[in-house]
Amino acid sequence: MWLAFAFLSAFLLGFYDVCKKHSLQGNAVVPVLFLNTLFCSLFFLPMAFTTPFGGWAVQRYILLKACIVLSSWLLGYIGMKHLPLTIVGPINATRPVMVLLGALLIFGERLNLMQWAGVLTAIMSFFLLSRSGRKEGIDFRHNRWIYCVVGAAVLGAVSGLYDKYLMSDTEGLGLPRLTVQCWYNFYQCLMMGVAAVLMKTGRGTSFSWRWSILLISVFLSMADYVYFYSLSMDGALVSIISMVRRSSVVVSFTLGALLFHEKNLRNKAIDLALVLLSMVLLWLGQ
Repeated sequence: MWLAFAFLSAFLLGFYDVCKKHSLQGNAVVPVLFLNTLFCSLFFLPMAFTTPFGGWAVQRYILLKACIVLSSWLLGYIGMKHLPLTIVGPINATRPVMVLLGALLIFGERLNLMQWAGVLTAIMSFFLLSRSGRKEGIDFRHNRWIYCVVGAAVLGAVSGLYDKYLMSDTEGLGLPRLTVQCWYNFYQCLMMGVAAVLMKTGRGTSFSWRWSILLISVFLSMADYVYFYSLSMDGALVSIISMVRRSSVVVSFTLGALLFHEKNLRNKAIDLALVLLSMVLLWLGQ
């Protein structure tokens, strides 16, 4: 059952990425991200009073989670604004490989032959994606927006590993999923509120309201709620859930091609197929 919820979360994440891309076109990043965190906090506010608070002993770990996620989001939003969705999506889809390598380095896990095949396939897909991007004038080695997206993916992988520590009863703190979800959203909103006030008179702060900004929060809140629920179920494997969630790239890639009329789709589709193949290999390696 937890696997079905992981696929549902992936489906919702695909629409979240599309709404995010639409919202950021011609808009400043900070106000869009602030509104995203504000709406998410409001969605989960009623639930915050139904779950244990835990005091500073618990909240300090959730605050760290908020800092990791917000840093990932900020880099991801900046990269998303300046790059095609059909480039950003496949890069984000390499997060399971980063999670696996993180588990290798942090928890001392060993990779089997199938898992190594998945890692190498993902690396190959990233190399081919850089070649596809070059045809659109995007140099992966010298493009700061690419570095932003890669940085967001790395921090997203760190967040996934940290989620396991926060909510696992056997390998971590065993915190209630709603406690984590409600309060990390609240802390993110506070931090982005301060950033929005400080940058109000800064450069590049032009902003226009779009309904897709609200939909970012709707799809993200639903996707995260389902994700945390699947992660809290007996027998759930964070590495598998992370891989399944990255299949959201199929939705975002397809809608990105249809709605934003992005270019060079044939070559990017091959790169995407390799990313998906790497996830299948990692899954088989489990």
